[in-house]
Amino acid sequence: MKLGSIFASDLAIDLGTANTCVFAQGRGIVLNEPSIVAFNTAKGEVEAVGQDAHEMLGRTPPNIHAVRPLRDGVIADFDAAEKMLVHFVRKAMGPSTRWKRPRLVIGVPSEITEVERRAVRDSGFRLKATEVHLVDEPMAAAIGAGLPISDAAGNMVIDIGGGTTDIAVISMAGTVYGRSLRVAGDAMDEAITSYMRKNFGLHIGERTAQQIKFEIGSAMPLEEPVRMDVKGRGVSEGVPRTVTVTDADVRSALADPLRQIVQAVRESLERVPPELCADIYDRGVVLTGGGALLRNLDKRLRDETGLPVLVAENPLTSVVMGAGMMLTDASLLRKVCAN
Repeated sequence: MKLGSIFASDLAIDLGTANTCVFAQGRGIVLNEPSIVAFNTAKGEVEAVGQDAHEMLGRTPPNIHAVRPLRDGVIADFDAAEKMLVHFVRKAMGPSTRWKRPRLVIGVPSEITEVERRAVRDSGFRLKATEVHLVDEPMAAAIGAGLPISDAAGNMVIDIGGGTTDIAVISMAGTVYGRSLRVAGDAMDEAITSYMRKNFGLHIGERTAQQIKFEIGSAMPLEEPVRMDVKGRGVSEGVPRTVTVTDADVRSALADPLRQIVQAVRESLERVPPELCADIYDRGVVLTGGGALLRNLDKRLRDETGLPVLVAENPLTSVVMGAGMMLTDASLLRKVCAN
């Protein structure tokens, strides 16, 4: 055994807008936390990262500022993104980090610029990584979902993350058609927040909007209607109060972002070469990302497109699992690497 391998801790990272996942070779997924950094502006230092920072959202004093380094599928804050990446990598590698020289495979949003790609690579090398490879998230998601991407046939994946919905048609380990729509989980949360303010006169925060979406959100009517009590601050009276919201209310709130996603999928199908389009009709479409968990979204897309639509077995971790597979498959990594 080589001495270097004793200290190696090769990692695959899904640098997502909403969540960052880390896969360690031989150990599986070792970290899955919100992509949030909380800064203490009075001290000029990082107060918390990940889940700890997420717990602070909407509850911090003026000197604590929680930021999301990635917004709408691009890096909005380079400094915060690097600090977050360093924190997560060190946490995943555990003690004695300074002795470890990992290889990193990082899934990045397909829309980020070459400058942003270089910034991510440089951050990896500052962590003493021996190699840093970048792969586009839709490609990694397709691999993680088990699609036969190396076949000479069309495979379509729709990755609905926090900041973007990435639509990709993959054949022979390459992206034949790709589109990134800046409407995804975050836009759904904002739509719910706006709807609650306009229709219920209630101010709610980001975390509450997410909770509403997870608990009673749906893309089509449910077999049994559901409802939940939502707490917030009244717009007119300015004091805390509670309202009851139904799944129909949430569908109304989500109508516009869902319409845009469905329209983008339909337009993408119109631009795919005919031969590959026939493959997609035979093989169907695979949904990945946190947005794939919205109830009845697969049925909505099936009705709107006429295609078979399947939700990946583990949609939240498809990207990081796909990146993790590349750690042990050098040939696949060379084919799909976005460096």
